[in-house]
Amino acid sequence: MDGKKTVAFKIFYDALAIVEEKLAKKEEKPSLEIWKQALDNITPQVEVKSRRVGGATFQVPTEINASRKRSIGIKNMINYSRKRSGHSMAEKLSSEIMAAYKGEGAAYKRKEDTHRMAEANRAFAHFRF
Repeated sequence: MDGKKTVAFKIFYDALAIVEEKLAKKEEKPSLEIWKQALDNITPQVEVKSRRVGGATFQVPTEINASRKRSIGIKNMINYSRKRSGHSMAEKLSSEIMAAYKGEGAAYKRKEDTHRMAEANRAFAHFRF
């Protein structure tokens, strides 16, 4: 009987096998190291939260809690993998992992956009509370 976890493990390990086949031999690194590097590349350091102050709404940049950083990175990788073209989820996930490892792809762009927005709204950082 296949439950959610079993299906998720199968997708993840199949994706790592595809990464191993396509990228790990060239890079001479194990696929798990490539996965960790890709996750580090797409994990945001700051986020932008809406704060209502005196009738105006400000986009306030705040630092992300360490335990939330990784989960946001994984969530972004899964969401943008789903939107990719490909046959199986393992193929989509593996291509997103390889793109994130190289510093490209939708999940990496999302992190860059978030950081750019936080930098643009740096003047409102004093509204943090």
